[in-house]
Amino acid sequence: MTFDPDDFLNTTQPRRTCIANANGVTYPVTGAGTAALSSSLPLSNTLLVPSLSTKLLSVSQLTEQLNCCVLIYSSFCLLQDIHTKEILGHVPTDQSPENILEVITPTRLVHLEDKTIGYQLPFRQNRGKPPNRYSPDIGKTSKYPIANHVSTEKLSEPLKAFVHQLSAIHIPTKISEALKDPKWVQAIKEEMKALEKNQTWTLETIPRGKKTIGCRWVFTIKHNADGSIERYKARLVAKGYTQTYGIDYEETFAPVAKLNTVRVLLSLAANLDWPLHQFDVKNAFLHGELTEEVYMDIPPGYNTTQTGTVCRLQKALYGLKQSPRAWFGRSTMAMKNNGFKQCNSDHTLFLKHRKGKVTALIIYVDDMIITGNDKQEISQLQDYLATEFEMKDLGGLKYFLGIEVARSQQGIFLSQRKYVLDLLTDTGMLDCKPTDTPIIQNHHLGEYPDQVPTNKERYQRLVGRLIYLSHTRPDIAYAHGHLNIDGYSEADWAGNVIDRKSTSGYFTFMGGNLVTWRSKKQNVVALSNAEAKFRGMTKGICELLWLRKLLTELGYKPTSTMNLFCDNKAAIAIA
Repeated sequence: MTFDPDDFLNTTQPRRTCIANANGVTYPVTGAGTAALSSSLPLSNTLLVPSLSTKLLSVSQLTEQLNCCVLIYSSFCLLQDIHTKEILGHVPTDQSPENILEVITPTRLVHLEDKTIGYQLPFRQNRGKPPNRYSPDIGKTSKYPIANHVSTEKLSEPLKAFVHQLSAIHIPTKISEALKDPKWVQAIKEEMKALEKNQTWTLETIPRGKKTIGCRWVFTIKHNADGSIERYKARLVAKGYTQTYGIDYEETFAPVAKLNTVRVLLSLAANLDWPLHQFDVKNAFLHGELTEEVYMDIPPGYNTTQTGTVCRLQKALYGLKQSPRAWFGRSTMAMKNNGFKQCNSDHTLFLKHRKGKVTALIIYVDDMIITGNDKQEISQLQDYLATEFEMKDLGGLKYFLGIEVARSQQGIFLSQRKYVLDLLTDTGMLDCKPTDTPIIQNHHLGEYPDQVPTNKERYQRLVGRLIYLSHTRPDIAYAHGHLNIDGYSEADWAGNVIDRKSTSGYFTFMGGNLVTWRSKKQNVVALSNAEAKFRGMTKGICELLWLRKLLTELGYKPTSTMNLFCDNKAAIAIA
């Protein structure tokens, strides 16, 4: 852009009437055409803007038209031809009035005068001051502060206080750290008192030929429904990875709630205005009876007068391989005794239908979510569970499995804010430059002979944490009308550069909300794009059938046809 009409070789009517700078100030455009950097270097698509006080040159347009590159130094820039390596121009970066732009050609040297010092920004009272709407306060100087990209401004005050409280207090990772703080020392004493009251173990001399398993302390903080600290929690965890199959344990399988089922319940709660209650079972695994003969080391910090003794476990303890199975068997028995039926689509979901209404309870280890449209049954269930186990009412659903839940009249908002901040802190990337797509688009991963080996365990741990991060979608909104189910499937034919296998992907909507999604590498090599798409459609259909079965058990069988969309006509014709 230039303000001097004499710079043009020819002018035409401009396609735009005005332009705007980064501050939003607009300038009228009176002409357009080809300007001459020199007699042999014309620059097309140049705008005539009389209101400008300086000439502006687009580096991308210049390099594209002249097929050159720009070499930037501290006091000047050079324009160099890509093919011949010839220097075409010399641009001083000093903005003093006497400096000029020099364009060099094989025949002559041309000077374009720069008649201005530069554009002065208009006065703004808060210029240079960051907006005061971000949180949390990291408390240190950083080139890319994470506080500029994490905001709780739109949350309600109680929920904002709860979210801030999650990251406010340091949680020790070692027993030596905890023993320095009286709060955690008291938490350890309370946990030991509960274990002794429950008769979790007896002190015995270990028989010959038997081995003990280790144990350690794990610390966390329990919060009230309003976000305030309810108590400091210390938990004794057995080192189950040292157990031996056939000696210390037999069967270990215990079902775990599917997060897909949790999202379906959240979608139903949003669409049908169901309440969402959360409960925590105190020392859940201690309710499970232990049938195997298991010996454990004396816990750190436990004082005993009997020397040479170890703990023979009588009750299941956190960390043991068989503990989840023992606890789930105990909780399942309690729910069935209260008239609930175990859902076939998800064995951790328990349902009770009464007078045309439904009550649902889903359990993930020791965390429970209760929802439904039968308020009387929900109240009775809470009273019943309180008699069976030692329960803690956490109020409305706010924090579940590292997922923060916010509910309003518009719907339900899910976030893994604390999970992401902890992940960035653990990997030392809290101050790194953020980007929307942290990996190159269409980047094909593979194994190469010259690649540098990495830490396998750390890599697998990080991949697992990133996979868990993909379990949330920002919002589940209210929808009007029926709970229609739609699915979409896709496949990347021969996308793997090593074995040329394809990757299938699908996602489903229920009542207008995205509730399930997945991508997985196919087991066999597809011989055509249609075959790869067809295999992807198969996975999508299986997911739709599972959703229909789950909703049918909940009492909300879809009344309309379920649709599966695919962008391949050949695959649709085969189906």
